[in-house]
Amino acid sequence: MARRKTFWRALRIPLGILAVLVAIPLVLTPVYLVVAPISVPMLVRGVTGQPVVRVWRDIDDISDRLKAAIILSEDGQFCRHWGIDVTALRIEVDNYLAGRETRGASTITMQVARNLFLWNGQSALRKALEVPLAAYIDLVMPKKRIMEIYLNIAEWGPEGEFGIAAGSARAFGREPQNLDWRTASLLAVTLPNPILRNPARPNAGLNRLAGIVENRARDFGQRAACVGQGGRLAL
Repeated sequence: MARRKTFWRALRIPLGILAVLVAIPLVLTPVYLVVAPISVPMLVRGVTGQPVVRVWRDIDDISDRLKAAIILSEDGQFCRHWGIDVTALRIEVDNYLAGRETRGASTITMQVARNLFLWNGQSALRKALEVPLAAYIDLVMPKKRIMEIYLNIAEWGPEGEFGIAAGSARAFGREPQNLDWRTASLLAVTLPNPILRNPARPNAGLNRLAGIVENRARDFGQRAACVGQGGRLAL
């Protein structure tokens, strides 16, 4: 009996920490339906004294061309899945177990989950945590709100520019509702590596990627209609 009590006492602290970590996203996700969230990278930069530039923009004040370009570039099934692209995730798991290269299979919702509640860096543990968090976020939030948060917390520059307003201003000196196809596509393909990719001075590779995304978004942009006004994008 004494050993059992000692065992449970030893577990009390780690179980308490686990309970808090689980409670944070459970509580904050509904709060973020109406409150503009701060991402973990923003918080880290802030507490370490590094600059953070973020001006929140409502989703209807952001170019529909940008929304289409980002969805067609990052997560073409965004409007259809429940936060997780099961097919892509299954392929990634198979590749991981076979020791082959993995690419992440992160949906936009999974990226929101990571930026709000987890950490950067490749990790099987982090990926495993992203999956239930993304499913919960998709259950609680409508697609437009998920996209609105994504567009306002994504890192878009090397000097603490977060959100499309800061990213668009830095690259092109424009408000995010005033983007043409080229600038929207360049901003979209910057997202995987905003530290090294510069949409204002794209190299040949970045120009090529932007061209592919632009053509895809022009042809299939209405696949992103769930984030438009009245269920349609003005492209």
